Amino acid sequence: MSLTLIVVAITVIVSYLAWQRPALMSRLILWPPAVSRNNQYDRLVTYGFIHADGMHLFFNMFTLYFFGRVVEHLFGMFGFVVFYLAALVVSVLPSYLAHRNDSGYRSLGASGAVSACLFAFIVVAPWEKIYLYYGAIGIPAIIYAVLYVAYSIWMDRRGQDNVNHSAHLWGAAFGVLAVLLAVPGAASQFLQALAHPGG
Repeated sequence: MSLTLIVVAITVIVSYLAWQRPALMSRLILWPPAVSRNNQYDRLVTYGFIHADGMHLFFNMFTLYFFGRVVEHLFGMFGFVVFYLAALVVSVLPSYLAHRNDSGYRSLGASGAVSACLFAFIVVAPWEKIYLYYGAIGIPAIIYAVLYVAYSIWMDRRGQDNVNHSAHLWGAAFGVLAVLLAVPGAASQFLQALAHPGG
């Protein structure tokens, strides 16, 4: 069994348990004052293993299932664990710093780390198709990346929903940088692939 599937299984189980037990949800969620005042730094990771509802969980785990395996292939099993946990921290750190004294702020979900996996795939295969709406629409990965970043920036600036778009952006940036810096030849291969859309 791949480590990606293990992470998916753990996240599904922990999310389900947190829905049944409000005290567990409260302890795992990213609540900045608990980190800054009570030194509960584990919340910078545990928030990524709980989700708001079934749809939130499904979309994150569905995406992780397909793109997490690419990261496993690139970095190996141990490297995948380091990548995923680091992505959880890096993607939410700006939000934590911006809200560290805000007692009303909460954040949860694996979206930042999932974005990191998605963008790691985009670096490796920029012209592969990413399919939306259950396979109805296929978009080249690099085009999807541009649209994804533009949408996330726009929504982050609007700030009118409960989605942490900042975590999506920082997770995406982490995924790109991790591959470019840690995988030998990744930068040149990426540029070469961009220049030859037909493969």
